[in-house]
Amino acid sequence: MKYDVYIGLEVHLQLSTKTKAFCSCSTIFGESPNSQTCPICLGFPGALPVLNKEALKSAVKVALALNCSIAEEMKFDRKNYYYPDLPKNFQISQYDKPLSYNGHLDIKVGSAPKRIRIRRVHMEEDAGKLFHKDEYSLVDYDRSGTALLEIVSEPDISSPEEAYAYLTSLKSLLRYLDVSDCNMEEGSLRCDANISLSPKGSGKLGTKTELKNMNSFKWVKNALEYEVDRQSALLDNGERVTQDTRLWNVEKGLTISMRSKEEAHDYRYFPEPDLVPFLVSRELVAEVRKSIPELPKEKMARFVSQYSIPEYDASVLTQELMTADFFEKTVKLHNNPKSISNWIMGDINAILNEKNVDIDGAKLSPASLAAMVKMIDDGVISVKIAKEILPEITEKGGSPQALVEKKGLTQISDAIELENVVKKVIKANDKSVNDYKAGKKNALAHLVGEIMKETRGKANPKIVNELLLKKLDRKGET
Repeated sequence: MKYDVYIGLEVHLQLSTKTKAFCSCSTIFGESPNSQTCPICLGFPGALPVLNKEALKSAVKVALALNCSIAEEMKFDRKNYYYPDLPKNFQISQYDKPLSYNGHLDIKVGSAPKRIRIRRVHMEEDAGKLFHKDEYSLVDYDRSGTALLEIVSEPDISSPEEAYAYLTSLKSLLRYLDVSDCNMEEGSLRCDANISLSPKGSGKLGTKTELKNMNSFKWVKNALEYEVDRQSALLDNGERVTQDTRLWNVEKGLTISMRSKEEAHDYRYFPEPDLVPFLVSRELVAEVRKSIPELPKEKMARFVSQYSIPEYDASVLTQELMTADFFEKTVKLHNNPKSISNWIMGDINAILNEKNVDIDGAKLSPASLAAMVKMIDDGVISVKIAKEILPEITEKGGSPQALVEKKGLTQISDAIELENVVKKVIKANDKSVNDYKAGKKNALAHLVGEIMKETRGKANPKIVNELLLKKLDRKGET
């Protein structure tokens, strides 16, 4: 590609405080429309906002986790624009004196690490929500005034793939901090993207467009891929890229121009007169810093060191805190980290995806998984039997031992009993026997498969292989 791509992301995070940013209205999702409002969040004359201290502490926690410097003094500003979902006709936000600045988040695309600079993390309030009908629109102000953070990256992201990696890494970190449920469907996490292209090696930003209406990380990636192609084609033809705000049309798979891109002066920022500038005490910052848990990057490094599992396994297991906790609880009960990691990343993850639940929403417990892996290690059941019982204990819970007994699936490890089955299979499969003796070693797999079929998967594979090889490699044995 003959153009450099510059992408900056603006992530809006709804904080999971019990009350709104500047009033005591509840933030419970899904209540009756306009039932969680008051004169303050509706902007009635004379109503005065008061900053939610828990929102401030959550904001500081996020900023510190993103390696930002915390301002000693911050202030709030009025961002003025007129839209039906904004009852006051302005949004309380932060402009020239934000909460924090100059942070970074490290990401990895494939095996290549990259540092994305964070320009600022600042506090603001959310708008309401519009519901568009055929001939009219409805507005629900319950969300209006909810505490938001805006996390603004520098244009350090060079591809849609990097943007996706940044967002997934950021979401993982935010979930570890427990400051938001990060639910994109409910609007707790939203993302806008700025993208521009310029001739390769020029080192200058091109004319940027802003992308909105992207309700999943996949949509962000798809919209950016489309925009890279669109802007490349314009520049190839000697045309100019127009600075505008564009919406992502999911059905058509393209971006559509909505309006010309606003600049800061369009919003006529001025200091919020009802909220004095705040001094962010160093004592508060120190208190919040102590509350930050082990974050994904540190946990991943510890998993590699402590459990001797590959870095890839550790990165998958630590993506979600609940998965990491499940893994550690299981390993404490049965010390076979690699096998437990394989089961979580493989079969268990496939079952969870099929049922559309997370590991905390399944009936499978660490004790059950530990017991199942121990049964495999002890030769009580085969991997095949484990795969057979896993869906049931994941969906319904219960003891794997009890389920194995109930279904009569205990592994057959008695060599005398298995020898009779081996003789029977050898006798019934002359072609595979002759193929093996002729040097076709994969014929052995067919014979093993026939023995497993004969025993309904209960035969101990290790003993089966030993018996087969002993008989097949013995001269004159048939």
